[in-house]
Amino acid sequence: MTSGHEAGADHVPGRWDAAPCDVDLDRVWVGVAAEVWRRRPGLVERLAGRLLRSPGLARALVTTPSLLLGWVVATGVVLLAGMLATLETGTPYLALLAPAVAAAGIGYAYGPGIDPAWELSCSVAVSDRMVLLVRALAVFGLNAAFGLAGSAASGAATAVTLGWLLPMTAVCALALATATVARSANVGVAAGVTGWVIMILAAQAATGRLGAAVTTTVLWLPYLTFAGCCAAVVLYTTRIPKGTS
Repeated sequence: MTSGHEAGADHVPGRWDAAPCDVDLDRVWVGVAAEVWRRRPGLVERLAGRLLRSPGLARALVTTPSLLLGWVVATGVVLLAGMLATLETGTPYLALLAPAVAAAGIGYAYGPGIDPAWELSCSVAVSDRMVLLVRALAVFGLNAAFGLAGSAASGAATAVTLGWLLPMTAVCALALATATVARSANVGVAAGVTGWVIMILAAQAATGRLGAAVTTTVLWLPYLTFAGCCAAVVLYTTRIPKGTS
């Protein structure tokens, strides 16, 4: 009989064909999937399943990293700090923070390397694109709701509210497009946050006002155009190749 040391002597890491012949990898994977997916769905997941008409898509939604309780609480705390700073100074810090926070959440809605259930999400009977878009819309909607609540509490004008909603859309689209192209959530977050910081600094340099990036109405159309281009990149990158179903 061959000892454990001798059996592993010729093993080459990363080579599936080098796995021990007495280990059924398919059965192990099924066991892992069953362990992760066997928990009973909560109220939110059941409601999402009814709304989306897909239990698998609902499970993928509630396991989104940036929709977990810790992330949601952190988002609320950051935006609350921005609202208090806005009330104290009159500078629209909330409007400047909201797009960056949303971009980070959107970036981490993309799975590879971040979502522990990414491989399982890919195995549900819906396309990767649908999982990604549902997650992204949910994250965007949550951040938009937080931002709107903060704007209402701080008494922000309608122009300022639209001023951060539109760049939030553009920055989130940039983060999502970069994440899907690079297949890296970290790269997507870095691109979204960096792009927004550059926009803030450029607008300040041009007008001398810190909040110009969210108060200058002439930027609204460029924001929407840029968001549309990024959305097209996302749709193209996540398209289903011909010949597959």
